[in-house]
Amino acid sequence: MNEMSEKSYAKVNIFLKISNKRDSYHELVSRFVRVHSLYDIVSFIKSSRKAFDIIGNFGCKMETNTVYKAYKLLEKYDGVKDFFEAYSVKIEKNIPEFAGLGGGSSNAATFLIMANRYCNLNLSKDELCKIAVNIGADVPFFVYEYNSANVTGIGEIVEKFDEEMLNIDTITPKIKCNTGEIFKVFRENFYKQISKEEANRLLKMKSIEILNNLNIKEANDLYEPALSLYPQLNDYAKKDWYFSGSGSSFFKVNNVK
Repeated sequence: MNEMSEKSYAKVNIFLKISNKRDSYHELVSRFVRVHSLYDIVSFIKSSRKAFDIIGNFGCKMETNTVYKAYKLLEKYDGVKDFFEAYSVKIEKNIPEFAGLGGGSSNAATFLIMANRYCNLNLSKDELCKIAVNIGADVPFFVYEYNSANVTGIGEIVEKFDEEMLNIDTITPKIKCNTGEIFKVFRENFYKQISKEEANRLLKMKSIEILNNLNIKEANDLYEPALSLYPQLNDYAKKDWYFSGSGSSFFKVNNVK
């Protein structure tokens, strides 16, 4: 085969709450939902470069690219290095970067899934997840390929949530939110932890119910610290729009009644 391609979908956080601190990480309670209308394309294309190569426009060096990190974690498996001496990785970007939509994490997960298939690694989803969590907190969700899931811990606990497929619109302002800075401000000025009772209540609710009951500040613990750093975000906080991850993207679910 000269080319193999897969869609690499975006996600939004219907809600995002902090539940605890673990070393330098924050444990979260969140509902991740796949955005079917927004995706990148990850392709393996025949190449004569004889070295691992990523083709695409990125806002980072290759060494910090999530797909490169994924490759380095798979490199030790039989056949992987040989395969990627014959194929380059091409990524067609449609998901905005640094936007709270999980584009880089999704790309890494799609790469892991495709490499597992085409290099005949025969790793289970759980085994891939153990690799994925070393790349980034959002990557395990994308490895499982669920449309909707409850995500807890530092992102490594992913439980499928059965609900109707959601029709989601997104908008991404040209504001580059710094996740590290947002968490720093959250810790210093906005820190709070969701109770186990409230967490369990939200995790059992359908996404539409959650959005019918929470406003933008109540749904995402990171919105207020992000707003304190980037006041211009307020221009996009329209009625029925919510904030995804640490931003800067906003989303609207059109099925909400």
